[in-house]
Amino acid sequence: MGSKVITVEPFDVAGEILRQLPKGTFLTVKSRQHLNTMTMGWGTLGMVWSRPVFVAPVRCSRYTFKLIEQAPDFTVSIPRENEFRKELAYCGSHSGKAIDKFAECGLRTREASCTDTPLLDIPGIHLECRTLLRGTMGPDLMHPELSTFYQDEDYHTYYYGEIVRCIRTT
Repeated sequence: MGSKVITVEPFDVAGEILRQLPKGTFLTVKSRQHLNTMTMGWGTLGMVWSRPVFVAPVRCSRYTFKLIEQAPDFTVSIPRENEFRKELAYCGSHSGKAIDKFAECGLRTREASCTDTPLLDIPGIHLECRTLLRGTMGPDLMHPELSTFYQDEDYHTYYYGEIVRCIRTT
């Protein structure tokens, strides 16, 4: 918790967020006493309803899906480039339903200022997001060529999170 915290505007660090996103970022959610983090390799940063938002896709088969459906918010932690590769790989290939990813990866959390869901205590950019909208995709809503990504009909739900706070930690 001794790291330096700097409040930043999300669009001032958008380039860093978008460069790191395909390499992996952490989506963390807390519902009641259950806390989980997962790896995301894609998402969207933008402006909707005159508010800065991060749109996080979560497949309905994931343990995180059950939590985020019950939670009012989530956090996104974008590690500094080329850091936390092992942790990202582990959190993207193991379910938090069966194990404690935080313990397995040595990840700690820090209290968020604007959300019930904590932030990962890692150097990087962190978004505290309040869920504004949930949108479930299906075959009738997408271009047919995308159906190859959903042969098991394990569609994503998109969580539009208003970015209520954005910080950089060192």
